[in-house]
Amino acid sequence: MRVAVVMDPIESVSVDKDTSFALMLSAQSRGHEVFYLQQRHLRSVGSELFATVKPVTLRRAKPPEHATVGEARDVNVAEFFDAVLIRTDPPFDQNYLYATLQLELVRGRTLVVNDPRGLRDANEKLYTMHFADVMPKTLVAYEPDAIRRFVSELGGTAVIKPLDGNGGRGVMVLRLDDLNFNAIIEVSSGEGKRPVMVQEFLPDVRKGDKRVILLDGEPLGAILRVPKSDEARSNMHVGGTAVPTELTAKELEICKRIAPRLKADGLYFVGLDVIGERLTEVNVTSPTGIQELREFTKTDPEGRVIGWIEERVKALRG
Repeated sequence: MRVAVVMDPIESVSVDKDTSFALMLSAQSRGHEVFYLQQRHLRSVGSELFATVKPVTLRRAKPPEHATVGEARDVNVAEFFDAVLIRTDPPFDQNYLYATLQLELVRGRTLVVNDPRGLRDANEKLYTMHFADVMPKTLVAYEPDAIRRFVSELGGTAVIKPLDGNGGRGVMVLRLDDLNFNAIIEVSSGEGKRPVMVQEFLPDVRKGDKRVILLDGEPLGAILRVPKSDEARSNMHVGGTAVPTELTAKELEICKRIAPRLKADGLYFVGLDVIGERLTEVNVTSPTGIQELREFTKTDPEGRVIGWIEERVKALRG
Protein backbone atom coordinates (compact mmCIF):
# COMPACT_ATOMS: atom_id res chain seq x y z
CA MET A 1 0.00 0.00 0.00
CA ARG A 2 0.84 3.67 -0.16
CA VAL A 3 -0.06 5.28 3.15
CA ALA A 4 -0.21 9.02 3.85
CA VAL A 5 -0.11 10.44 7.36
CA VAL A 6 -1.43 13.96 7.91
CA MET A 7 0.38 15.12 11.03
CA ASP A 8 2.34 17.84 12.77
CA PRO A 9 6.01 18.35 11.76
CA ILE A 10 7.71 14.97 11.73
CA GLU A 11 10.95 16.52 12.96
CA SER A 12 9.36 17.11 16.38
CA VAL A 13 7.99 13.63 17.14
CA SER A 14 9.09 11.67 20.20
CA VAL A 15 10.52 8.44 18.83
CA ASP A 16 9.78 6.46 22.01
CA LYS A 17 6.33 7.91 22.72
CA ASP A 18 4.64 9.09 19.54
CA THR A 19 1.83 6.88 18.25
CA SER A 20 1.98 8.30 14.71
CA PHE A 21 5.66 7.38 14.50
CA ALA A 22 4.91 3.83 15.69
CA LEU A 23 2.13 3.38 13.12
CA MET A 24 4.31 4.70 10.30
CA LEU A 25 7.25 2.51 11.33
CA SER A 26 4.98 -0.53 11.47
CA ALA A 27 3.56 0.18 8.01
CA GLN A 28 7.09 0.54 6.67
CA SER A 29 8.17 -2.75 8.27
CA ARG A 30 5.27 -4.50 6.52
CA GLY A 31 6.52 -3.33 3.12
CA HIS A 32 4.27 -0.32 2.58
CA GLU A 33 5.36 3.07 1.26
CA VAL A 34 4.85 5.80 3.86
CA PHE A 35 4.40 9.49 3.07
CA TYR A 36 4.15 12.55 5.26
CA LEU A 37 2.24 15.79 4.87
CA GLN A 38 0.70 18.59 6.91
CA GLN A 39 -2.80 20.04 6.52
CA ARG A 40 -1.46 23.02 4.60
CA HIS A 41 -0.17 20.68 1.90
CA LEU A 42 -3.70 19.75 0.79
CA ARG A 43 -5.38 21.51 -2.12
CA SER A 44 -8.63 20.92 -3.97
CA VAL A 45 -9.10 21.41 -7.70
CA GLY A 46 -12.70 20.92 -8.71
CA SER A 47 -13.82 17.59 -7.25
CA GLU A 48 -10.28 16.21 -6.94
CA LEU A 49 -7.97 16.44 -3.93
CA PHE A 50 -4.26 16.92 -4.45
CA ALA A 51 -1.40 17.10 -1.98
CA THR A 52 2.29 17.84 -1.80
CA VAL A 53 3.73 14.83 0.02
CA LYS A 54 7.16 13.55 0.99
CA PRO A 55 8.21 9.90 1.29
CA VAL A 56 9.77 9.05 4.64
CA THR A 57 12.06 6.32 5.86
CA LEU A 58 11.87 5.86 9.61
CA ARG A 59 14.13 4.25 12.19
CA ARG A 60 14.36 4.16 15.98
CA ALA A 61 17.17 6.66 16.41
CA LYS A 62 17.65 10.02 18.06
CA PRO A 63 16.35 12.97 16.02
CA PRO A 64 17.14 14.02 13.38
CA GLU A 65 18.32 10.54 12.36
CA HIS A 66 14.86 9.06 13.11
CA ALA A 67 13.40 10.18 9.76
CA THR A 68 14.84 10.54 6.30
CA VAL A 69 12.49 12.73 4.28
CA GLY A 70 12.54 12.42 0.51
CA GLU A 71 11.81 14.87 -2.26
CA ALA A 72 8.37 16.45 -2.35
CA ARG A 73 5.97 15.37 -5.06
CA ASP A 74 2.49 16.46 -6.09
CA VAL A 75 -0.09 13.68 -6.22
CA ASN A 76 -3.80 13.09 -6.70
CA VAL A 77 -4.71 11.72 -3.26
CA ALA A 78 -7.43 9.29 -4.38
CA GLU A 79 -5.38 7.93 -7.27
CA PHE A 80 -2.05 7.69 -5.43
CA PHE A 81 -2.91 6.59 -1.87
CA ASP A 82 -4.61 3.50 -0.52
CA ALA A 83 -5.04 4.94 2.97
CA VAL A 84 -4.78 8.31 4.69
CA LEU A 85 -4.33 8.60 8.45
CA ILE A 86 -5.44 11.91 9.98
CA ARG A 87 -3.10 12.38 12.94
CA THR A 88 -2.85 16.14 13.46
CA ASP A 89 -2.88 16.97 17.17
CA PRO A 90 -5.68 19.09 18.66
CA PRO A 91 -6.98 21.72 18.94
CA PHE A 92 -9.71 21.20 16.37
CA ASP A 93 -9.54 24.62 14.72
CA GLN A 94 -10.86 26.08 11.47
CA ASN A 95 -7.93 24.72 9.45
CA TYR A 96 -8.55 21.24 10.84
CA LEU A 97 -12.21 21.58 9.86
CA TYR A 98 -11.27 22.59 6.33
CA ALA A 99 -8.90 19.62 6.05
CA THR A 100 -11.68 17.18 6.96
CA LEU A 101 -13.98 18.79 4.40
CA GLN A 102 -11.30 18.49 1.72
CA LEU A 103 -10.70 14.84 2.57
CA GLU A 104 -14.39 14.17 1.90
CA LEU A 105 -13.46 14.34 -1.79
CA VAL A 106 -11.70 10.95 -1.61
CA ARG A 107 -14.56 9.13 0.16
CA GLY A 108 -15.14 5.68 -1.31
CA ARG A 109 -11.84 5.68 -3.20
CA THR A 110 -9.28 5.92 -0.42
CA LEU A 111 -9.59 4.71 3.18
CA VAL A 112 -9.44 7.66 5.60
CA VAL A 113 -8.83 6.94 9.31
CA ASN A 114 -10.63 8.34 11.21
CA ASP A 115 -13.56 9.21 8.97
CA PRO A 116 -13.67 12.99 8.36
CA ARG A 117 -17.39 13.21 9.13
CA GLY A 118 -16.89 11.36 12.39
CA LEU A 119 -14.06 13.70 13.35
CA ARG A 120 -16.27 16.73 12.74
CA ASP A 121 -19.12 15.29 14.79
CA ALA A 122 -17.04 14.04 17.71
CA ASN A 123 -15.70 16.82 19.84
CA GLU A 124 -13.57 14.85 22.27
CA LYS A 125 -15.37 16.29 25.30
CA LEU A 126 -18.95 16.68 24.01
CA TYR A 127 -19.07 13.30 22.28
CA THR A 128 -19.01 11.60 25.67
CA MET A 129 -22.43 13.11 26.41
CA HIS A 130 -23.96 10.42 24.19
CA PHE A 131 -22.92 7.93 26.88
CA ALA A 132 -24.08 9.75 30.00
CA ASP A 133 -24.97 6.48 31.72
CA VAL A 134 -21.28 5.54 31.97
CA MET A 135 -19.94 9.06 32.65
CA PRO A 136 -19.47 11.06 35.83
CA LYS A 137 -22.11 13.76 36.37
CA THR A 138 -21.41 16.44 33.77
CA LEU A 139 -22.55 19.93 32.84
CA VAL A 140 -21.73 21.93 29.71
CA ALA A 141 -22.64 25.59 30.07
CA TYR A 142 -21.63 29.21 29.51
CA GLU A 143 -23.18 30.86 32.54
CA PRO A 144 -21.27 31.16 35.85
CA ASP A 145 -24.50 30.90 37.89
CA ALA A 146 -25.35 27.55 36.29
CA ILE A 147 -21.82 26.30 36.97
CA ARG A 148 -21.94 27.44 40.59
CA ARG A 149 -25.27 25.66 41.16
CA PHE A 150 -23.96 22.46 39.60
CA VAL A 151 -20.76 22.45 41.66
CA SER A 152 -22.87 23.05 44.78
CA GLU A 153 -25.07 20.06 43.88
CA LEU A 154 -21.91 17.96 43.57
CA GLY A 155 -20.90 18.82 47.11
CA GLY A 156 -18.60 21.74 46.34
CA THR A 157 -15.87 20.14 44.22
CA ALA A 158 -15.69 19.54 40.45
CA VAL A 159 -13.33 19.62 37.49
CA ILE A 160 -13.59 22.29 34.78
CA LYS A 161 -12.29 21.72 31.24
CA PRO A 162 -12.15 23.73 27.99
CA LEU A 163 -14.01 21.97 25.18
CA ASP A 164 -11.10 22.39 22.77
CA GLY A 165 -8.29 21.41 25.14
CA ASN A 166 -5.88 18.49 24.90
CA GLY A 167 -3.12 16.94 26.93
CA GLY A 168 -4.67 18.18 30.17
CA ARG A 169 -4.32 21.84 29.17
CA GLY A 170 -6.77 24.07 30.99
CA VAL A 171 -8.11 21.30 33.24
CA MET A 172 -8.56 22.62 36.80
CA VAL A 173 -10.11 21.51 40.05
CA LEU A 174 -13.00 23.81 40.93
CA ARG A 175 -13.92 24.29 44.61
CA LEU A 176 -16.67 26.50 45.97
CA ASP A 177 -14.51 27.49 48.95
CA ASP A 178 -11.65 28.62 46.70
CA LEU A 179 -11.34 32.42 46.52
CA ASN A 180 -10.37 31.94 42.86
CA PHE A 181 -13.63 30.08 42.06
CA ASN A 182 -15.18 32.92 40.04
CA ALA A 183 -11.89 33.84 38.38
CA ILE A 184 -11.33 30.26 37.20
CA ILE A 185 -14.78 30.22 35.59
CA GLU A 186 -14.16 33.61 33.98
CA VAL A 187 -10.84 32.50 32.50
CA SER A 188 -12.12 29.10 31.34
CA SER A 189 -15.30 30.46 29.77
CA GLY A 190 -13.83 33.69 28.39
CA GLU A 191 -16.14 35.58 30.74
CA GLY A 192 -19.14 33.58 29.60
CA LYS A 193 -18.41 33.78 25.87
CA ARG A 194 -17.64 30.09 25.34
CA PRO A 195 -19.01 26.93 26.94
CA VAL A 196 -16.99 24.79 29.32
CA MET A 197 -17.39 21.26 30.65
CA VAL A 198 -17.75 20.77 34.38
CA GLN A 199 -17.55 17.22 35.72
CA GLU A 200 -17.94 15.52 39.04
CA PHE A 201 -14.54 15.18 40.73
CA LEU A 202 -13.56 11.50 40.88
CA PRO A 203 -11.21 10.78 43.82
CA ASP A 204 -9.91 7.72 41.94
CA VAL A 205 -7.98 10.12 39.71
CA ARG A 206 -5.23 9.88 42.34
CA LYS A 207 -4.89 6.20 41.39
CA GLY A 208 -4.65 7.13 37.73
CA ASP A 209 -6.45 7.84 34.47
CA LYS A 210 -6.81 4.76 32.29
CA ARG A 211 -6.30 5.14 28.52
CA VAL A 212 -8.12 2.39 26.64
CA ILE A 213 -7.14 1.99 23.00
CA LEU A 214 -9.88 0.74 20.68
CA LEU A 215 -9.57 -0.54 17.13
CA ASP A 216 -12.89 -0.79 15.29
CA GLY A 217 -14.69 -0.90 18.62
CA GLU A 218 -12.50 -3.63 20.14
CA PRO A 219 -10.00 -2.90 22.93
CA LEU A 220 -6.34 -3.48 22.07
CA GLY A 221 -5.52 -2.91 25.73
CA ALA A 222 -4.99 -0.10 28.21
CA ILE A 223 -2.35 1.84 30.09
CA LEU A 224 -2.71 3.67 33.39
CA ARG A 225 -1.45 7.24 33.62
CA VAL A 226 -0.63 8.13 37.22
CA PRO A 227 -0.39 11.81 38.21
CA LYS A 228 2.51 13.37 40.07
CA SER A 229 1.98 13.89 43.78
CA ASP A 230 1.57 17.65 43.28
CA GLU A 231 -0.63 17.49 40.17
CA ALA A 232 -4.36 16.87 39.66
CA ARG A 233 -3.88 15.85 36.03
CA SER A 234 -2.45 12.52 34.90
CA ASN A 235 -1.71 13.37 31.26
CA MET A 236 1.82 12.47 30.25
CA HIS A 237 2.22 15.97 28.76
CA VAL A 238 2.14 17.33 32.31
CA GLY A 239 4.32 14.72 33.97
CA GLY A 240 2.01 11.73 34.39
CA THR A 241 3.67 8.32 34.44
CA ALA A 242 2.38 5.37 32.40
CA VAL A 243 2.21 2.00 34.16
CA PRO A 244 0.77 -1.39 33.15
CA THR A 245 -2.89 -2.13 33.84
CA GLU A 246 -5.74 -4.45 32.93
CA LEU A 247 -9.30 -3.72 31.92
CA THR A 248 -11.96 -4.48 34.49
CA ALA A 249 -15.26 -6.15 33.64
CA LYS A 250 -17.03 -2.80 33.96
CA GLU A 251 -14.53 -1.11 31.64
CA LEU A 252 -15.04 -3.84 29.06
CA GLU A 253 -18.77 -3.15 29.33
CA ILE A 254 -18.10 0.55 28.65
CA CYS A 255 -16.24 -0.45 25.48
CA LYS A 256 -19.17 -2.61 24.35
CA ARG A 257 -21.59 0.18 25.22
CA ILE A 258 -19.99 2.75 22.93
CA ALA A 259 -18.56 0.51 20.17
CA PRO A 260 -21.68 0.54 17.93
CA ARG A 261 -21.78 4.34 17.90
CA LEU A 262 -18.04 4.59 17.19
CA LYS A 263 -18.34 2.18 14.25
CA ALA A 264 -21.38 3.98 12.86
CA ASP A 265 -19.47 7.28 12.97
CA GLY A 266 -16.34 5.86 11.32
CA LEU A 267 -14.24 6.37 14.45
CA TYR A 268 -12.00 3.35 14.06
CA PHE A 269 -8.90 4.22 16.09
CA VAL A 270 -9.95 5.74 19.40
CA GLY A 271 -8.58 6.35 22.89
CA LEU A 272 -11.00 6.32 25.81
CA ASP A 273 -10.16 8.05 29.08
CA VAL A 274 -11.58 6.24 32.10
CA ILE A 275 -11.30 7.26 35.76
CA GLY A 276 -12.80 5.10 38.49
CA GLU A 277 -14.58 3.01 35.85
CA ARG A 278 -16.32 6.13 34.48
CA LEU A 279 -15.84 7.44 30.95
CA THR A 280 -14.47 11.01 30.90
CA GLU A 281 -13.34 11.58 27.28
CA VAL A 282 -13.32 9.96 23.83
CA ASN A 283 -10.12 10.84 21.96
CA VAL A 284 -10.51 10.59 18.18
CA THR A 285 -8.12 13.09 16.54
CA SER A 286 -4.71 11.61 17.38
CA PRO A 287 -5.04 9.05 20.21
CA THR A 288 -1.78 8.22 21.95
CA GLY A 289 -0.47 5.43 24.16
CA ILE A 290 0.25 2.67 21.67
CA GLN A 291 4.01 2.58 22.32
CA GLU A 292 3.51 2.25 26.07
CA LEU A 293 0.94 -0.49 25.44
CA ARG A 294 3.43 -2.38 23.29
CA GLU A 295 6.11 -2.06 25.97
CA PHE A 296 3.88 -3.26 28.80
CA THR A 297 2.14 -6.11 26.99
CA LYS A 298 5.00 -7.26 24.74
CA THR A 299 2.48 -7.38 21.89
CA ASP A 300 2.27 -5.53 18.57
CA PRO A 301 -0.75 -3.20 18.79
CA GLU A 302 0.48 -0.92 15.99
CA GLY A 303 0.86 -3.97 13.76
CA ARG A 304 -2.74 -4.88 14.49
CA VAL A 305 -3.83 -1.39 13.43
CA ILE A 306 -1.90 -1.57 10.15
CA GLY A 307 -3.17 -5.12 9.55
CA TRP A 308 -6.73 -3.87 10.01
CA ILE A 309 -6.07 -1.06 7.52
CA GLU A 310 -4.73 -3.62 5.03
CA GLU A 311 -7.96 -5.61 5.28
CA ARG A 312 -10.14 -2.52 4.92
CA VAL A 313 -8.21 -1.42 1.85
CA LYS A 314 -8.69 -4.85 0.29
CA ALA A 315 -12.42 -4.62 0.94
CA LEU A 316 -12.55 -1.10 -0.52
CA ARG A 317 -10.80 -2.26 -3.67
CA GLY A 318 -13.28 -5.11 -4.00
